[in-house]
Amino acid sequence: MIKPLRLFQKRHQHVKEEEAADLFRKSGPLLRPFGPPPPFLRVLIDRGNGQPCPRNAPARVLEQPPLSGKLKQIAVAVTVLLAVNTAWGAEQAVSGQSIRETAVEAAPVNEEVPDPGRPVRQVMPAEEDEAERLPVGVFSGTAFAPVIPGLEHPLTQRYISQYTSPGGLSWLKQVMARGEPYLAFIRREIEDRELPPELLYLPVIESAFLPTAKSASGAVGLWQFMKNSITPFDMKVTEWMDERMDFWKSTQGALSKLEDNFRQLQDWPLALAAYNAGLGAVNRTISRTGIKDYWELSDKKHFKTETIHFVPKLLAVAAVVSDPRRYGLDPLWPEDPQWTRVPVERPADLEILAEAAGIDGEVLKAANRELYYGVTPPGNGYSLKVRAADESAIREVLDQTDIPLIMYHFHTIQYGNTLSELAQHYGVSVAQITEANQGIRARYLRIGQRIRIPAVRDVRPYMQAGASKRTGAADFTGTHLVKQGETLWSIALAYDVDPEALASANGISLEDTLRVGKSLKTPIKDRGE
Repeated sequence: MIKPLRLFQKRHQHVKEEEAADLFRKSGPLLRPFGPPPPFLRVLIDRGNGQPCPRNAPARVLEQPPLSGKLKQIAVAVTVLLAVNTAWGAEQAVSGQSIRETAVEAAPVNEEVPDPGRPVRQVMPAEEDEAERLPVGVFSGTAFAPVIPGLEHPLTQRYISQYTSPGGLSWLKQVMARGEPYLAFIRREIEDRELPPELLYLPVIESAFLPTAKSASGAVGLWQFMKNSITPFDMKVTEWMDERMDFWKSTQGALSKLEDNFRQLQDWPLALAAYNAGLGAVNRTISRTGIKDYWELSDKKHFKTETIHFVPKLLAVAAVVSDPRRYGLDPLWPEDPQWTRVPVERPADLEILAEAAGIDGEVLKAANRELYYGVTPPGNGYSLKVRAADESAIREVLDQTDIPLIMYHFHTIQYGNTLSELAQHYGVSVAQITEANQGIRARYLRIGQRIRIPAVRDVRPYMQAGASKRTGAADFTGTHLVKQGETLWSIALAYDVDPEALASANGISLEDTLRVGKSLKTPIKDRGE
């Protein structure tokens, strides 16, 4: 952070007062990629504009320099703070002479020494007429030339026209809003790997930023992974979860896959085609035709239709969303939740965990969409994604092993019961029941044995078909709400029914403590009684 500050002071130590407002105007956009300005900066910016500012509105650029006297001096100081804020937001960006260090002046071509083993993006200087444009999406403080070629291709231009129609802009706005929880994380991963910034928008065309999206072919998640392609990327599909919907793992897996494609093909459009159609299919097409240019292969219809349209769609979305003012979109101000991961070694219902930790349960569930039931799997090996601000509260609850973090249905085994029937009724798998009942064997259930079943959905207690007729028990079609002080024994007396039959009909035992307000199945009493 200190280096950019000193660089700014050195370059502008002789600034004149009349230049203060102009410097302030040019520095304002530096805040845009990193979120709304803090309140005290907003006050100064608004005072310079002579207009009120909504709480979450972006920092507006001064149209005129109405500042005078001491306020001009304050503007110079604020400009320095803006440069410091920029350095803070870019601490994970490209090292060395990054474009943010030179953002106050016209940015030269990035002169980094490339790592020969990795694909490197090239940042080109902005044109004069682009100097006042909004920065590219959530990436940099200055506009840069596209890294992936093909923006001028007719098919790309056709998609730009589609996405900039009223309906297209409305759709993009909603999709990008849906992706806000993940944008900052994906951006950092892309910058850390020095990949083309256009890749940030790949989930737009793959899944419309829906973590639970599923295609007709069976691809799942933000990045649309097929089940047979996830093994190299540390993703699993189990009874409890599908990690293709894990935004953290799927993002890292997708970018690794794209890196591998680029290393082999040495061309980003072809690498993207391989992401869509498969690396083997692209290599076979190149071998068959002798052509190693995506655009030529597309123009000559050597790819499938979906692959021909895949790259133009991405470039069009990147062009529109990264330069919102030009195309009539609102600038993006995505919050950066600063996600982190916390190991969980026991099943935990996210709603119960969030309530115990005092955090937003919807945010916790949205960050862990891969969990089928909103319950973490048993055993080691799973890490919950939480906001950095919530990490300590979550860890504190998880460390208290006496706090129950999952609810269970309890069932007493009766004649004829099978685990498969119970699993179907309660919406879980047989494996999940056996995991919750150490030592249980599906083929050797003991009558009277009490088992617990993870409560992943709200269902009535299991009642085996025909059980009442076989046992001669009463017809339990009525209901009774438990009152203060009542027990199964007293309720059984009130309904002239055997206590054990009452307990069995409700899937509980005589030793269970009844909760006030609990609904029990009971026989229907005769009104004359």
